[in-house]
Amino acid sequence: MQTLSDPHRLHQLVRQWHQAGERVAFVPTMGNLHDGHIALVHQARSRADRVVTSIFVNPMQFGAGEDLDAYPRTLEQDKQRLFDAGCDLLFTPETELLYPAGLAQQTYVEVPGLSDLHCGTSRPGHFRGVATIVCKLFNLVQPDIACFGEKDYQQLAVIRTMVRDLNMPVEVIGIPTVRERDGLAMSSRNGYLTEAERAQAPELKRTLDLTAQGIQSLGLTDRNTLEQQAEARLRQHGFTPDFVRICHGQTLAPAQPGDTQLVILAAAQLGRARLIDNLTVDLTG
Repeated sequence: MQTLSDPHRLHQLVRQWHQAGERVAFVPTMGNLHDGHIALVHQARSRADRVVTSIFVNPMQFGAGEDLDAYPRTLEQDKQRLFDAGCDLLFTPETELLYPAGLAQQTYVEVPGLSDLHCGTSRPGHFRGVATIVCKLFNLVQPDIACFGEKDYQQLAVIRTMVRDLNMPVEVIGIPTVRERDGLAMSSRNGYLTEAERAQAPELKRTLDLTAQGIQSLGLTDRNTLEQQAEARLRQHGFTPDFVRICHGQTLAPAQPGDTQLVILAAAQLGRARLIDNLTVDLTG
């Protein structure tokens, strides 16, 4: 596995692969890799001849007071995990290379509407930062496909919309959430949890499961009640809920009677960790 930080050398290598008729898959990350990230690399490996992974902690998607400086950086361990997973190239750009004029003068990409919902309300500008860095990385890596985890459901929706609207020649593939044995979605921020908080954390997924059962039983006429009950349950288990929302599975707008493809989105604070999760619900059966 090669490790590069120079975009020019990255371009040269990827161009050689494309000229040889090889298909390139891309997995963008912020590092501190866990089994969920490695599952993305394995999926990329199965779908392409070459796999590129990036590690870049993107300052544009962190708001004031968020954990940019504290975000865990474990580059040497990450390199070994990527090597073992069969990654061909690790791209580790410096902030100065990607934002040479600074964030205040940076041209940005924004997906309107979708970026302002749910996590976008709680973290203003977050999805603008996500869309901008993913657009930049797509331009640098020039992948044929890109793999993203479905745990970040709204992020995936934002990226798919950006790719569609800007006619980017990249196939975006969502990979199912990888979970711990007790149901907790794997996340780099799980490392912030104390031992006691880690024992509480699976209640987020259990709350989603109970909400899905409520939808199956009651339908969507009591959507607001189901959301409120879910948030109350999270409070009872020590969380500070940001939101639990029952949404249309594609638009992420509030679900309405008659909708059949739904997603339950949830975000909640537990100690230092802001945890997010989701669960899709199919009412066609």
